[in-house]
Amino acid sequence: MKTEIRIVNSRKLFTEFIHLPAKIHKDHEGWLPPVYADDNKFFDPGFNNSFSSCDTVLALAYNNGVAHGRIMGIIHHKYNELKHEKTARFGFLECYDESETASALLRFIEKWALERGMNQVAGPYGFSDKDPQGFMIEGFHDIPLLSASCNLPYIVELTENNGYSKLIDCLTYRFSIDVLLPEIYQRVQQRVISTQRYRILEFTSKKQLKPYVVPILELVNETYHQLFGFYPLNKEEMKEFANRYMPVLDPRHVKVVMLQNEVVAFVIGLANMSEGIIKANGKLFPFGWYHIIRSIKRATQLDLMLGAVKSEHQGLGLEITMGMHLLESSKKAGFKTIETHLILETNTRMRAVIERLNAPIVKRFRVFQKTIA
Repeated sequence: MKTEIRIVNSRKLFTEFIHLPAKIHKDHEGWLPPVYADDNKFFDPGFNNSFSSCDTVLALAYNNGVAHGRIMGIIHHKYNELKHEKTARFGFLECYDESETASALLRFIEKWALERGMNQVAGPYGFSDKDPQGFMIEGFHDIPLLSASCNLPYIVELTENNGYSKLIDCLTYRFSIDVLLPEIYQRVQQRVISTQRYRILEFTSKKQLKPYVVPILELVNETYHQLFGFYPLNKEEMKEFANRYMPVLDPRHVKVVMLQNEVVAFVIGLANMSEGIIKANGKLFPFGWYHIIRSIKRATQLDLMLGAVKSEHQGLGLEITMGMHLLESSKKAGFKTIETHLILETNTRMRAVIERLNAPIVKRFRVFQKTIA
């Protein structure tokens, strides 16, 4: 079988790139399709500002004239300069269970990266940690997450067979709304409240929340700078990120901590809408939006999307205080469980807070790396 690689340089190939995963996963029970309206913008430089600071390539693998795989290559120059690296990223790799197809796609990205002076390839990874990162290696039969990979197990083996090894793992935990909180958490919350130093903001409308969106994302830039793969969002990227999630965000599940007039901490939860996206096949029209909105209203799981505490206020109990407020509002809204956002395995502070709840790890995602020069 001879595999041919074609760079995506036409509308026809772009459409093939976007819709190929649905063909590959047609028998994959529980596969979460993308929201195609979002995907069409995400992969289009005309809509996604992240392309402006990166070299990128989209490619398809063809066997006997039929598309059998796809991949994206990214060189994030500003991130590389910041970290003193020469790393290219591969992402959004999809293919059938065919070693030749996977190898052809990965070799193509490696050659592309070498020609641009890179000495390492890492992935799967997108433009930032807000994009799906890593292949799932644990949790295949669990409810899928909107912001994470939904791959089949064989893709991990195909990647490892091409010389890729573990770079880092990301984990998610799940706990019950009725979790028995350690007594120390109650004392911590009382201490935070009694100081009267901080204000906890809660919201009932998007109009109330809107003025805090940019300060929240600015705090993300400030606090995430040392995390793997993160590069600060510019104003345009902040706008794009807000536009992607604000339509489905329930302000009741956003908590913000203020010190005088400054946002010093926040947490954002989002109703798990996987069931609706699956029923809609990723399409908003003509009736996909109905399935998605209905699933948001019926969801029993709240997914944590983002959270941060300003560095000089970490370790003072703000994470616990926000979490307890979120538990209370989630219980009122009828949720049964909460699943965390992806947490780096090296983030021992956050893991300690969650593991005190005796919450199990339910998913594990792995980012791989390979030296190419």
